[in-house]
Amino acid sequence: MQLHLIDYVLIVAYLAFSVTIGVLFTRRGSRSITDFFCSGRSVPWWLAGVSMVATTFAADTPLAVTGIVAKNGIAGNWLWWNFLCSGLLTVFLFARLWRRAEVLTDVEFTELRYSGKPAVYLRGFRALYLAFPINCIIMGWVTIAMQKIVAVSFNCSDEKAWLIIYGLYAVTGVYIIMAGLWAVLATDFFQFFIAMSGSIALAFFSLKAVGGMGGLREGIMNIYGEQGASFFNFLPSFGKTGIGMYPLITFLVMVTVQWWAAWYPGAEPGGGGYVAQRMFSAKNEKHSVLATLLFNVAHYALRPWPWIIVALCSLVLFPHLPDPERGYPLMMIHYLGPGFLGLLLVSFLAAFMSTIATQVNWGASYVVNDVYKRFVAREEDFTSEQAAQRNYIFVSRVTTFITIIFGLIVAKHMETVKQAWESILALGAGTGLVLILRWYWWRINAWSEISSMIASAVLFTGLTIANKIHPFIPEETAFAWTMLIIVGGSTLTWLLVTFLTRPEKEETLLNFYRKVRPGGIFWRRIGRLAPDIPVDKGLSIDLLNWFLGAVLIYGLLFGFGKLILGYTQLGIILTLVGLCGGFLLYLSLSKQGWERLGK
Repeated sequence: MQLHLIDYVLIVAYLAFSVTIGVLFTRRGSRSITDFFCSGRSVPWWLAGVSMVATTFAADTPLAVTGIVAKNGIAGNWLWWNFLCSGLLTVFLFARLWRRAEVLTDVEFTELRYSGKPAVYLRGFRALYLAFPINCIIMGWVTIAMQKIVAVSFNCSDEKAWLIIYGLYAVTGVYIIMAGLWAVLATDFFQFFIAMSGSIALAFFSLKAVGGMGGLREGIMNIYGEQGASFFNFLPSFGKTGIGMYPLITFLVMVTVQWWAAWYPGAEPGGGGYVAQRMFSAKNEKHSVLATLLFNVAHYALRPWPWIIVALCSLVLFPHLPDPERGYPLMMIHYLGPGFLGLLLVSFLAAFMSTIATQVNWGASYVVNDVYKRFVAREEDFTSEQAAQRNYIFVSRVTTFITIIFGLIVAKHMETVKQAWESILALGAGTGLVLILRWYWWRINAWSEISSMIASAVLFTGLTIANKIHPFIPEETAFAWTMLIIVGGSTLTWLLVTFLTRPEKEETLLNFYRKVRPGGIFWRRIGRLAPDIPVDKGLSIDLLNWFLGAVLIYGLLFGFGKLILGYTQLGIILTLVGLCGGFLLYLSLSKQGWERLGK
């Protein structure tokens, strides 16, 4: 189906709206570096939470889910469903602590928690590492997914599709450069609802095209035979090959190791990245907690099913595609009429631009706050605070532009979304436990974090090279064994380094304890030096809330799924289990009072 006038009108109207937002919020974003990167720390929970969801609703996600379902069925989504456990740790253990720290970036936290030259070097290195290679890889996989959508939707060559991508980057760059995070948050709010509406509409028309849920099941079975039933399983079957099959070790690594051991954007152990940026921006600790809770509910329980339904329908209507990810945009152009096609393209534009806007603003915040402001032009170097802020805002805008250029360069040289996902997961494996324990164990020092990063990178590089020269890890279990080797080697390395190096200075630890009040038995040694600070004894309650949150969200995720797929009785039971978990969570939070989470 070709685009009609109404579709073009919707697309142009949306792009104009995005630029208008940038103009309207320019003054707010220009007041200070804190406004440009943290919106003045005045964002309500609902806006911060929706912004987190919108950012993770990227153009790559529906395509990646389509590819996952084509290979491993619904159960393949455990590749990212397992990260809910990490996300809920952020909600109940870290959100209030991040807001309490009052830093501008999660990297700035380094010099709050550690001291001396190791802390300085770690801050500078990690800022540049996240701002460019990591951030640009993320922007790259989002961009190549959008390029596929553009090429299929506009029926154009890859070269012409890239020209359109350049235009989208230009529009996005305009409103980020003008207003910073204020523009990102304002556009995110509308972008989320546009993107959800588009994905739900496509799921509806896709089901209609295959003859409803009954037609979908029949079509899957006709094309894929007896194995077709495996597409609908929520848990994988265990084996080496075949539809819906997972090697047992791969699944076990996903659900028992990956979520706490691996660094992944949007699901960082201990919080971090653009999720932490939203927590810094929240009005107070309570708003920070509620924002991250809203994010996890929407991200895992509400959003996946429209994508999964479209993916299943594409297996019937476009079976055996060489690139299954293209099944999603093919469903768009063949089964959406005028207006609806424009709506879905706008939803993809919204999802794409939301993610790129966040990544660019987030990446620039590291360069400006943790490199330029820290090492090049400190505030005391200026004649006045106003002069310093004007300079920082100017550098922020220039850095934003440079980040956009780097993101485009990386995207042009990237091949697949799945390749990038697995590379990021493996490269960050082994650092997760340090990022969690640095909040709850005083003995962690800067060298712990440095050694974990170096060990993970060296092991990942070494395994990749060795396996190419002489393959020794079976392809079907390569991800699992790579993850286990890196996590084990990195953990052993940083533990040895921690005990072979000196602890952080007592003064630094005491200042951190007074400001952040982390609590827990592993801070008692420092807590005795600050008897005036109330001891937080609620870690066991936090872990209970973590469990209840998992019951709530997994219950809703699987309950909604069973209802949609036609298993009404089981769907109702699972949904009720989820709602019971949510009710008990509400009672727990009410009983302990919001005072502990911050007013």
